[in-house]
Amino acid sequence: MKNETKGRPDPVAPSHSATARPILLPETPAVLTLRHAVRDWLTRFRPAESKVAVALSGGADSLALTAAAVAEAATVDALVVDHRLQAGSDEVAATAAATARALGCRSARILPVDVEGPGGMEAAARTARYGALDHARNEFPVLLGHTLDDQAETVLLGLGRGSGARSIQGMAPFDEPWGRPLLHIRRETTRQFCADLGLAPYEDPHNLSPEFTRVRLRTEVLPLLEDVLGGRAAAALARTAELLREDNTALDEFAAELLVRAEFGGMGLSCVVLADAAAAVRRRAVRAWLLACGVRVVTGAHLRAVDDLVVAWHGQGGVAVSGGERGTRLVVVREHGRLTLARATG
Repeated sequence: MKNETKGRPDPVAPSHSATARPILLPETPAVLTLRHAVRDWLTRFRPAESKVAVALSGGADSLALTAAAVAEAATVDALVVDHRLQAGSDEVAATAAATARALGCRSARILPVDVEGPGGMEAAARTARYGALDHARNEFPVLLGHTLDDQAETVLLGLGRGSGARSIQGMAPFDEPWGRPLLHIRRETTRQFCADLGLAPYEDPHNLSPEFTRVRLRTEVLPLLEDVLGGRAAAALARTAELLREDNTALDEFAAELLVRAEFGGMGLSCVVLADAAAAVRRRAVRAWLLACGVRVVTGAHLRAVDDLVVAWHGQGGVAVSGGERGTRLVVVREHGRLTLARATG
């Protein structure tokens, strides 16, 4: 951090005091923008009790979010995950925790994790991070520093998967216990916020590594789209995600009503009731039923094949889906006009 900051309060010096008083934030455009975003989120989702935890990595987005949250919430606990993937990660985590205390957080805890498991390093790190945050949050919601730029990247990743509207609806402002107050804020604003306070964010080298798909979207694809579309690409993608999320919420409600009617009268689902519904609603109802029955992953191929059992029935066999105990498979079959789940060995 800088030692002098002309024209604004002295920059924050790291402190290990758990009772540090919140600093007085300068009223710059960036600071006011983030404070209003956090205030609006708290008003909407935590009107009765504004006690939150913040996931702090030490980067610009989470640093700015932490400072804004301290200014707006009654109580803020900082949670710093140390993925231990790079030499010196413990020092980075310690610096972030000290800065959180100096900003006025009630507490700052470092959460070391082991990154291992399926799906590659990105997926394993995410699983470890969210597990640690959920365990340490003390029943508070956890604020995450995802910005409009992150939302745009998420939508592009969903488009690449090609698995429908649900995959491109992006991240929700509140998906309990995860809160995202900055989804309408550009990344450049969080960096300016840190500059206004004299904070020096940690620059994670993984954020520049082209081996990660999201990094290439961030550094190659989105800049090209912004150039071609006149600087409107990220905002348009984020707006599309928001609109799709509203549509998906409505469709999910229709699907829930359909599921109640289709389950009436016996085991499984009535094909007659399902066939009478719109395809988008029918497939959502079937997906919800499969997940509730223990199917671990429902792919687009699964849904299309199961849908054929309903609307294109010609005596075909069942559809194998993921799930089941060791040595068995779950299979969706049509019997006596109803969809049921059977267990097959082998």
